[in-house]
Amino acid sequence: MKRAFVLLVLATAVLLVVIDRTLAPLAPLREAGATVYGTAQSAFGTVTRSFGGEGRLRALERENAALRADLLSSGARAAGGPAGGPAGGPATGSMSGPASGTAAVPARHRGVAAHVVGFGRGQKVTIDAGSSSGVVRDVTVLNADGLVGKVTWTGAATASVSLVTDAASSVGARMTESGELGVVTGVPGEGRLRLSLFDPNAPLKVGDVVETLGSAGARPYVAGVPIGTVTAIEDVPGAATRTALVRPAARLSALDLVAVIVPPPGR
Repeated sequence: MKRAFVLLVLATAVLLVVIDRTLAPLAPLREAGATVYGTAQSAFGTVTRSFGGEGRLRALERENAALRADLLSSGARAAGGPAGGPAGGPATGSMSGPASGTAAVPARHRGVAAHVVGFGRGQKVTIDAGSSSGVVRDVTVLNADGLVGKVTWTGAATASVSLVTDAASSVGARMTESGELGVVTGVPGEGRLRLSLFDPNAPLKVGDVVETLGSAGARPYVAGVPIGTVTAIEDVPGAATRTALVRPAARLSALDLVAVIVPPPGR
């Protein structure tokens, strides 16, 4: 009996996948499942974390992440000032605000704190905050160390985040020290990033810090978030750009608490 039930469940799952990919997308069903999963996971996490006095600690962590994200969205640090200068100090990878980006983040944006509750195929994770919390697609996700990625799908209670190391990821970047501009892309299968500076003769050295340039309207990326640190410079004679390998600022293999920068309703 038990074996027959297991086979029935597996057959149903296979049928749903086939229908979703060939006949009709099951977006409403997927969203309903995400709602149930997100709600159940949040409830389970709340109960388990309550033992040992961790419930209040988690609540404080969420509040702290939301406050840090709010500071970032309001440009608490001197936007447009020299990175690592006397006013802002050296870049530390905190979520306290843009270090030097010239693209201002709209003041009405806010931070939504969330926990990573699952790792999906490829460079994607699931967080326990969704549209009911104001999370929408194509917005920045970061943690206390730096850029995590962007939201690519939202359900009512959960959302999918594509990590910055995803092979399809492309982020406008600025060097915090020299101000040189470029693009950071994911390196497939390596968990690292590749920086391409527009000027092939731009100054570049190991240890240089890369941050987000910022997108129009702060979507998908806000300005001034640490992306990573240059670990190796690639020597390609005659190349039109200067390239280097970058170690992500955020520890993407051990994510927990993150903040999502969301726009005001209707944006």
